[in-house]
Amino acid sequence: MADVREQARWTRARLGRCGPPLDLLTARFSRHEYAPHAHDEFTVGVTVGGLEVIAYRGGRIHSGPGSIVVLEPGEMHTGGPAAPDGYSYRALYAAPALLTDGTLGTGLPHFRKPVLHDPELAAALRRAHTDLSAHPDPVEAESRLPWLLTALTRRHSTSRASDDTVPGAGPVALAVRDRLADELLAPPSLAALAADLGLSRYQLLRAFRTTMGVPPYAWLAQYRVTRARALLDTGLRPAEVAGLVGFADQAHLTRWFRRVLGVTPAAYRNSVQDAGP
Repeated sequence: MADVREQARWTRARLGRCGPPLDLLTARFSRHEYAPHAHDEFTVGVTVGGLEVIAYRGGRIHSGPGSIVVLEPGEMHTGGPAAPDGYSYRALYAAPALLTDGTLGTGLPHFRKPVLHDPELAAALRRAHTDLSAHPDPVEAESRLPWLLTALTRRHSTSRASDDTVPGAGPVALAVRDRLADELLAPPSLAALAADLGLSRYQLLRAFRTTMGVPPYAWLAQYRVTRARALLDTGLRPAEVAGLVGFADQAHLTRWFRRVLGVTPAAYRNSVQDAGP
């Protein structure tokens, strides 16, 4: 029988269709201690329960619920429980370039403090990790994770923030919106769209959020729900509709349909059929 106190689950998300991978780890340990090791990427984690102790930069640091932990590339470290009940956390492993967009300079961001207290950002990272571990949608991953990692760098590293102004933000957002709508089943990566427009991905995300009020993945999901609703009206089943509008599966459709309309696709379809002539 599996020990529920010793669990680790990996999910691989892609930052845009055919884009680079980004790994997500969901873990709970009461006994396991990592051997000394280092990563090529930034390790960004949020402790969600218990207490962890990490050997890092010649000292020992502790992380409790709500703390953000940032370990820089190439830094040797270990990790293990610091309390009888162990600890649980969510972590992602981000290429350095994901933390430099939206900042000045060419060097790696440096985090003087590896354990950070930022409840708002910690909650946003945890939500994004949970959602993408369940449904690693490429547009959603590329909309949410780079934006949050840029916020992490700008708030807590020694890097200086770049100018937030995006000339022509309105036309940029509308052009991105139209491309996402036109290529609903296989939307282009935001990085590719940004390159076509002569922008960085951060600038594109900022222009879209400023103009549309939501990030690209949220707009696309709502547009897909609208299309799904029309197909359900014709009598198609939710499992059929999900793939026709670009959702990964019926569960992914259900998650967004409920968020937007307050009911599941099945409940909506049944009500439409019951009200038919």
